[in-house]
Amino acid sequence: MLNLFINSMLIENMVFAFFFGMCSYIAVSKSVKTALGLGAAVTFVMVMTVPLNYLLQVYVLSPDVLGEGIDLGFLSFIIFIAVIAAFVQLVEMIVEKFAPALYNQLGIFLPLIAVNCAIMGGSLFMQQMVGTEINTVGDSIVYGLGSGIGWWLAIVMMAAIREKIEYSHVPAALKGPGITFIITGLMGIAFMIFSGVQL
Repeated sequence: MLNLFINSMLIENMVFAFFFGMCSYIAVSKSVKTALGLGAAVTFVMVMTVPLNYLLQVYVLSPDVLGEGIDLGFLSFIIFIAVIAAFVQLVEMIVEKFAPALYNQLGIFLPLIAVNCAIMGGSLFMQQMVGTEINTVGDSIVYGLGSGIGWWLAIVMMAAIREKIEYSHVPAALKGPGITFIITGLMGIAFMIFSGVQL
């Protein structure tokens, strides 16, 4: 399980290995406080939806589970998105109730977690690993947690760097998304060092 956790968090990081979830990663990584809030929300949704989608994959969507010759695998996208959207709605209501300042800072990006491809990617990668690396609900929870923390780590690191470069001389042509993409590429290269880690 530790290997799965480290692999999903550092080696196969959703941002630096697959460039998933880039829209909210670029837009919300302007302040560490906001990045921490969105990272926590994305991690919570990942931890909850990946195991639920694992159960749906194993007990509903896999071939011959509901009966011989029945294969509902073609519904996986729709079902996974429905599960993710339900949990995002729950997170949105909780954040609005208990952290209205964070809710206002995140703006449109909080409901857009539902279409954050990092979360959908977590469920789809989990679907591919069923029977090899992910064999239990516990494995799927560890994978969801590792993927969520990896995305959280990426956005907080980027926010910290962007807060610092506010006071640096950046050429006018690179200000904003330009320098952010360059830094993301460099961080992705730096994260490649973890690809040789064997536990």
